[in-house]
Amino acid sequence: MERALRVGAAVFNEGDHHAAHDAWEDEWLPLESETSDERLLHGLIQYTAAVYHARNRNWGGARGLAESAGEYLHEVAPDYRDVNVEAVRTYLGRLAADPEFAERASPLPLTVGGVAVRADDLSFEEAAEAAGILAADGERWDENVVEDAARYGREEVESGASTTRFVALLFEFVGGERRGLVYQRLREHTERRRGREEDVSGLFE
Repeated sequence: MERALRVGAAVFNEGDHHAAHDAWEDEWLPLESETSDERLLHGLIQYTAAVYHARNRNWGGARGLAESAGEYLHEVAPDYRDVNVEAVRTYLGRLAADPEFAERASPLPLTVGGVAVRADDLSFEEAAEAAGILAADGERWDENVVEDAARYGREEVESGASTTRFVALLFEFVGGERRGLVYQRLREHTERRRGREEDVSGLFE
């Protein structure tokens, strides 16, 4: 649960409000209804959706989701699982009353353990998971490229390599700044690595 919370928070805090919910859905779906964990994740999923709609000027959708998200989080402890639940509830109340407020202020960051989690706060495995979530969100990125890049990054980490090109690029990809350019570099390095693997496959069979 903590890993899912951190990954989703990082994706959200880096500005990917639509993709963030994918970090929590697999954890949320099997949970028994009305438990604190179920209410927390359900509320966070709807919080990200409310922010997404508000940022896209869908005021009615934002208001409705902000209200229902606040209801799910109403009975959750203010700092349940070290998440800033109370602050999120307060923000949701303001958003429900005035959805256009989202145009005048940045969304409230999600914190876990008192930290507004960003890409650089993640472990490599968390960053690889976040990158996969981003790649699966829409059609801009090839999921296979990101999946292979994560595998190559894992090999870099396990080997103790002094140059960790794939690791660095995956963190940059999650970070969101110049994501298109970072993805292009990630794809180029991944295709080059695939080519080298194909060159040697079967040589000793």
